[in-house]
Amino acid sequence: MGIQTEKYMGRNQLINRLEAQVGDRALAVKILQKRGMLLPGTETLTKKGMIRDSMTAEERALDRASSLYGRSKSDFIYNSKTNNVKLNRKKLWI
Repeated sequence: MGIQTEKYMGRNQLINRLEAQVGDRALAVKILQKRGMLLPGTETLTKKGMIRDSMTAEERALDRASSLYGRSKSDFIYNSKTNNVKLNRKKLWI
């Protein structure tokens, strides 16, 4: 990750952010179509894509982590430099 992707951290930037991450718009569109975020053969968002596109990079990362681990989004801490989350250990002991 780097400066190119940090430019697209906000809402409604799903395609642009993935394009910056993979380095090619056509590849980004293909990936999003395969994931069901875009209608096949287009850059038109599906309902699922609209939901993800309305989220910031932080909200998507927290959503991924909470779904994967079955924990509350508030149990995690987001790092914008790495676009990763980790468990908030302090919160576990309260």
